[in-house]
Amino acid sequence: MNKKCVFAGTFDPPTTGHLKVIETSLKLFDEVVVAVMINAQKQPLLSENERCALLEKLFKDNPRVKVITFEGAVVDLLKRENTKFYVRGVRNTIDFEYENMNMFANKKLMDDIVTIYIPAEQDSLHISSTLVKNSIKFKKQYCEYIPEAILPELLKILEKKDV
Repeated sequence: MNKKCVFAGTFDPPTTGHLKVIETSLKLFDEVVVAVMINAQKQPLLSENERCALLEKLFKDNPRVKVITFEGAVVDLLKRENTKFYVRGVRNTIDFEYENMNMFANKKLMDDIVTIYIPAEQDSLHISSTLVKNSIKFKKQYCEYIPEAILPELLKILEKKDV
C-alpha cells in the first residue's frame, strides 16, 4: 500500500528546516506532497510560482516528492490527495501549542486525520522563514538557512525584486 503524507506551509522562502522535515517524512512515507499554501491574508516575499519553483528544484531528483499549490482548508487538500496523514514541523512549545490547536480543529472536520509532528533538530530550532525574511530586510546574513541547492536561484529572485 502506498503511504502518502501532506506537508503544507507557505515556504516563503523554503529553509533548511523545511528540507529536514521533508527528508524525515521520506523515511516514513512513500510519497510526500509539499503544498505551497496560498493565504490571501499574508503578503509573501515570494510569489507562489517562485516558491514552487524553488521547491521543485530542491527535489528535482526525487520522484517521491510532489510540489503543488493549494488554497483552502488542509482537510480538503488531504481528501483531494487521498491521504489522512498530515505532517507538521515543530521547533518549540509555541509551535506545538499552535499545531495542537489546529490538529483539534482539523479533527472536527476530518475525524480520521493523523497529524504527525516532526521535531526540529537542535541545530535548526531557530530557523524560520520569518527569520530569513527579516534577515533579508535588514541586510543580515541568512544564506546558511537556505538549502545550498536553491540558494543561487533565491538570490537571483531577490535581485530582480531589488530586495
